[in-house]
Amino acid sequence: MLVLPVELTHAQATACLDLLLKAARAETDTQVLVDATPLARFDSSALAVLLAVRRECLHDGKGFAVHGLAPRLRELAGLYGVGALLPAPAAAADAVLAAS
Repeated sequence: MLVLPVELTHAQATACLDLLLKAARAETDTQVLVDATPLARFDSSALAVLLAVRRECLHDGKGFAVHGLAPRLRELAGLYGVGALLPAPAAAADAVLAAS
């Protein structure tokens, strides 16, 4: 499981993305789960980081899900039209089953 930091704004985005991508590539599970529970301070850069990690996971043939996404960040994702790209773990599993 990948874990987001407490703060993820533009200032931390590049370093955080680098660490998360390395960890995602090293994951041996078929689905990469990101724990967003610690995330307390963020801006839209957090969405960009999550979407970049998702893109890498899908490129590597892995599923992607986000646990504990803050309601404000979920709302922001919806506003930008990318909410469905950041599924909760159960929703991600349902999507895989539906595709089978």
